[in-house]
Amino acid sequence: MSLESGIQSLKRGEFVLLFDSAGRENEVDMVAAGEFVTPEHVARMRQHAGGLLCISIDNDFASELGLHYMHDILAESSTNKEMIMGLAPYGDRPTFSIYVNHYQTYTGITDKDRALTIQEMAKIHNVDNKKKKFVSSFKTPGHVPLLIASKGLLETRQGHTEMSIYLAKLAGLTPVTAICEMMDAETYTALSIEKAEKYAKQNGIPLIDGKELLEYSKVN
Repeated sequence: MSLESGIQSLKRGEFVLLFDSAGRENEVDMVAAGEFVTPEHVARMRQHAGGLLCISIDNDFASELGLHYMHDILAESSTNKEMIMGLAPYGDRPTFSIYVNHYQTYTGITDKDRALTIQEMAKIHNVDNKKKKFVSSFKTPGHVPLLIASKGLLETRQGHTEMSIYLAKLAGLTPVTAICEMMDAETYTALSIEKAEKYAKQNGIPLIDGKELLEYSKVN
């Protein structure tokens, strides 16, 4: 079962490929548990996926840190309201919050810098005074966007943000994940599920279909 092998892969600090659905973004993301991310993970996501490398976090964790969705932050600012995205073309509101760098990074964009930002974000989940540690350890604007999973996870929204956090929780890991969309340099579009399946097979990476995850969440 791809779900079970995916959970084991995440526990080992390895990648999982996650397909949302043909009726949604129709994209495959490379996913790793934030607590295990190394510069090698970041380099591989950059080279083999090529989309935007983000940190997904649990909704409760985001609340503890005092984080808000970017569309809410912008709504309170002087930004022209016509520019603020409501629903994206695929039917959901984006889950973006602020972009951060860990304070010990230099530019923030190198594989080492982004790996440090991701690792340290995961570590904060397990400390006592999370907000104080977050404020003292991170700077914004930075080079890694934070994505806030919806309350209720898959019951509320079936995006890569929610699916990756749901997977991390199933694996008993910190609900902080690194995710990156897989792009196709031949078509200049998102990598097709067929090509993603081929990549998964060649590299021994479990590929989880969002439908399978949704069915599992309904039963469990």
